[in-house]
Amino acid sequence: MACSCFDVCGGCSYRNMDEQKYQQLKIEKLHDILLHLKGQNYRTSEPIFIADGKRRRATLNFYHNNKGLSLGFNEKSSHNIVNIDNCDLLTPRINACIPKIKDLLTELCALKYTVKQRKNFIVKTISSGDILISEADNGLDIVLEYDAPVDINARMIIAEFCQADNDIIRISHRRNIEDNIEILLQKAVPLIKMGKFDVKIPAGTFLQASKDGELALAQLVVKYLKGIKGKIADLFCGVGTFSYYITSETANVNILSVDCGADLLDGFANSINSNKITNIEIRKQNLFKYPLTANETEEFAAIVFDPPRAGAKEQCRLIASSDKKPPVIVAVSCNPLSFVRDANILIDGGYKLKEITLVDQFVYSDHCELVALFSL
Repeated sequence: MACSCFDVCGGCSYRNMDEQKYQQLKIEKLHDILLHLKGQNYRTSEPIFIADGKRRRATLNFYHNNKGLSLGFNEKSSHNIVNIDNCDLLTPRINACIPKIKDLLTELCALKYTVKQRKNFIVKTISSGDILISEADNGLDIVLEYDAPVDINARMIIAEFCQADNDIIRISHRRNIEDNIEILLQKAVPLIKMGKFDVKIPAGTFLQASKDGELALAQLVVKYLKGIKGKIADLFCGVGTFSYYITSETANVNILSVDCGADLLDGFANSINSNKITNIEIRKQNLFKYPLTANETEEFAAIVFDPPRAGAKEQCRLIASSDKKPPVIVAVSCNPLSFVRDANILIDGGYKLKEITLVDQFVYSDHCELVALFSL
């Protein structure tokens, strides 16, 4: 699909290509990386390509000066903002909200506030920031991120904006990425269906880029765990996506869900309590610094891991060194390069790579995800 911003926007490397040629290129690029695997007698199942217009979360940058407001994505290799009114990657609901967010930011950037610097008071206005938009099943969740207080005038503008749009169910603010998020107005708690559960989503939380992509990844995880009984580890669990699907679809299992994000796990814990899920145990642990030990991994019938782009090198090393290895490993990866490194560690430890499935939810980009099955 053609895009008027293709030549400048840094988001879509291959949008100018025919869809079929693009998909073939994605398959070939992954294949070239997988040539470095030590085990080459694995199956490749049918690739899953997520359609355009499915991206349910986005971070938009904004900049305001005397020429007006720009809202959009960065140019290629630049901090300059490509001003957009819509993006073909995003869902229709998010696209419909972008012009309204521009109007909101224009009003907020016109407000003046005072800060004290040493002995002087300086009058300032908002000049830049980010807008985090996530589409839950029941509406839009928006986080305004800019380094300025939200005074009574700003709160009145934000409340009016939120109340006037039925699609917006929550709007929050934080001054920077390290700051706590303050909910300014919440008409309903954002919910996402994961498996058979309605999951409450914390403001600003990580979600899979698209609902279709999440479902594809989760269905593969469940498929590869078919027949497993006993204890399953869900490592780098995030908001608990795979844990919800596993407990929805797999009988007679207990799940240990591990991650280091306190906010993610707090929301996860609240959700499993409200859904009365009794077979999920949550543990806060930094798996990069303190991976599960070889002795700890011995108790699991299967391990699922979905690490960030850096991969799970140390965790794979300890799994591979165990005297009593889990019979099944399901690896979800957003970085084929780190996947190959981790897979070779498992292969050297006695695992056989059985199957790999490509899931392309980052449409027209260089990024791709995969799900892989290992067994002893």
